[in-house]
Amino acid sequence: MAQTNVNIRMDENLKQQFDHLCNELGLTMSTAFNVFAKTMVRQQRIPFEIALDIPNAETLAAMEDVNNGRNLSRPFHSVAELMEDLNA
Repeated sequence: MAQTNVNIRMDENLKQQFDHLCNELGLTMSTAFNVFAKTMVRQQRIPFEIALDIPNAETLAAMEDVNNGRNLSRPFHSVAELMEDLNA
């Protein structure tokens, strides 16, 4: 099968991290991208979930409390002081 070149752009730091991981796994970056492409073609989808990290209702309520200064604990000056309050 004939080979072709594909050029992509990515952050230099990401490239270095990706190259290091590929080396640790015994792969080249080219092999890793080929595995990704073949899996995508075979499955006819991106082979992992892409989703927004949307906070649930409890987290949204906690964020609102913090923004409005509600339901906050007092400050602690040591772990021992925090543990004493938690165990009370």
